[in-house]
Amino acid sequence: MRTWLNRASGCGKVAADPGHSTWFIERFRSMARAGDDLAGEARLVDAMVPRHARILDAGCGSGRVGGALAEAGHDVVGVDVDPALIEAAEQDHPGPRWLVGDLAELDLPSQGITTPFDAVVCAGNVMTFLAPSTRREVLRRFRAHLAPGGRAVIGFGAGRGYEFGEFLADAAAGALEPDLLLSTWDLRPFRDDSSFLVALLRPA
Repeated sequence: MRTWLNRASGCGKVAADPGHSTWFIERFRSMARAGDDLAGEARLVDAMVPRHARILDAGCGSGRVGGALAEAGHDVVGVDVDPALIEAAEQDHPGPRWLVGDLAELDLPSQGITTPFDAVVCAGNVMTFLAPSTRREVLRRFRAHLAPGGRAVIGFGAGRGYEFGEFLADAAAGALEPDLLLSTWDLRPFRDDSSFLVALLRPA
């Protein structure tokens, strides 16, 4: 069953381009029908958590990553600000609990989800779509939802208005510190000239 969380600070972008959701959903459905590999992020997360882990898919979109993790046997909760994407996630990936909500106001215990998570995954350049004023708060809330020993896994590309160094400073302000920095979801090392960052962060 879909749950509605407060999404005030993120709904402006959804309202500004309502057709984007339809395009996004069909794009990934077409890729899935074509047999494209859409589970790279999920494979990395699956490798770093115990079996039957609790995983939060933050900015879950239409459920591609969280759905793959659920198929691997994990207990997944997905949150996205866009109700159209959550509806598509419910249709395409039944099993996880999909919630409409704003990551800057993420408070799952208030929704009765009180057990913390072994991992928070935030893929698909989600961090670059956030209002800059909310980034630190989003990272702080990721940290608040992690179990002891849990990690946040966040990936996004360069050239999107959020420098990697600024992101790591924001993570530090949110009590998260690097455990491992990669340049791809398939485990290639991060370098100073990397055009993509996958950051595995642990509670500071």
